[in-house]
Amino acid sequence: MTAPDLKTPTDLRSNATKSVAQALNGVLADSYALYFKTKNFHWHVSGPHFRDYHLMFDEQATQILATTDAIAERVRKTGNTTLRSVGDIGRHQSIADNDADYVSAGDMLNELREDNLRLVESLRAAKSAATEAGDNATEGVIDDWTDQAEERAWFLFEAGRNA
Repeated sequence: MTAPDLKTPTDLRSNATKSVAQALNGVLADSYALYFKTKNFHWHVSGPHFRDYHLMFDEQATQILATTDAIAERVRKTGNTTLRSVGDIGRHQSIADNDADYVSAGDMLNELREDNLRLVESLRAAKSAATEAGDNATEGVIDDWTDQAEERAWFLFEAGRNA
């Protein structure tokens, strides 16, 4: 039996949407990597600012996770397929995992700030691909995701000034 075609109908050019889908799948992989790292730090933060950082990491992780479905659905709306497994995430992510037994609170703040800024770079590249493809819907939602990542980086920067 032949598998059904998953290609969603769209008026966008197929070759143009492939570059958008590749960029968005990279953003999606990085979002999952960043989500899990943020939750890891939420679970393992310690020190005098424990409560503040614990709550902030949880809020940020929740915000990151909330974008993942919208990113994947945007890929599908353009007639492409998205990530399918944890292994697929690992093959596409550019944000490094952190499996260290102990990370200081200050190092957590710095690492998450840099990772959010790396995500911003990926989002800007995805927006550029969407612009080139004439995909104004993807362009529009990327602006919101970029703003959220920039805000997270800002909060992490400010919280880390004296960490």
